[in-house]
Amino acid sequence: MRHNRYRCMPRFAGVALLGLAALIGSRPPAIAETDSTTLSLPGDGVTFLPFYAAQAEHFFERQGLTVKTVYIPGVGTTNAVISGAVDFGISNGVSLTRAAAHGQDLLAIANMSDRPGWTLVMRRDAVAESGVNLKAPLAERLKILKGHTFAIDTVNSLAHAYLRVLEKAGGIDPESVPITPVQPQDAIAVLERKGIDGYVGNSPFTEMGEMEAGGVPVASALDNEPPGLYPIALGMVVTRPQFCVARRATCMRMGQAMAAGLNFVHQHRQQAYAILKHHFNKLDDKLLAAAFDNLEKVLARSPAIVEAAIANSDRLNIEAGFMKPAEARSSYRDLFTDEFVR
Repeated sequence: MRHNRYRCMPRFAGVALLGLAALIGSRPPAIAETDSTTLSLPGDGVTFLPFYAAQAEHFFERQGLTVKTVYIPGVGTTNAVISGAVDFGISNGVSLTRAAAHGQDLLAIANMSDRPGWTLVMRRDAVAESGVNLKAPLAERLKILKGHTFAIDTVNSLAHAYLRVLEKAGGIDPESVPITPVQPQDAIAVLERKGIDGYVGNSPFTEMGEMEAGGVPVASALDNEPPGLYPIALGMVVTRPQFCVARRATCMRMGQAMAAGLNFVHQHRQQAYAILKHHFNKLDDKLLAAAFDNLEKVLARSPAIVEAAIANSDRLNIEAGFMKPAEARSSYRDLFTDEFVR
């Protein structure tokens, strides 16, 4: 089914976010012995391994921080941070700059991933029937998008932006391509029963679609398709600027723990894979190993954010049609800091 674009950063949180705030409840002021906070993940994915490592290796506890984790799909995580329903969220530069364009400034304090890992996977039979040569140049190959239906995790998400950029690269009007929001783990089952022709996913759901559902990759950011998306801010820890003013120590603890998690994944490959295996214990070893190999291609070497990554995120917003060119900023320095990961 087709969805019209809508502004994904409402000025007032919806009922769901208010309910979440009530669920989390108010916290007493932090004391020296304990510092409690909340963090939202937009889903479950291999790219969040630095966070899983920080949990498994007790980096949060070593910093004196207790973290309550919640899951809010897609851009809902960013909205939850804006509304105050959670203190921190794992988000991206696309949501960061879009929020800023609507007067809802956030502060990014760390970045876990600076290379895109999205892949457009389609049913093998749909590709065969189209007659499109998957070895053709990207613009020619992407003509396959016309007349097919695709799943993305949520409307106006990164996956949605990537699909729209691919559509434009193929000379196709994004408004003419039917989409339906389906969480990645469910999109694979829908693909198998031919409820959709394809979907945009990250690891491990890309590999799962290819190895378990007979899907084939049509285009992949892992292969620099389309070019110009590196560096990009994809695994950022974001909060409200005023939160780090009021609770600077909490931001420091969060930043240091996440930096330690990222460093652990880079320095201890075998142990990091074991953490990933524990988290995704139902996945086939061959599939998870392939996902882990792809993860190494997208993880940032340093948690410090560079302005070019956010600028490229803003460009993705504009190219996807989520923002107008006039809304681009001349500088992004006020949207991020590296003081909490140094």
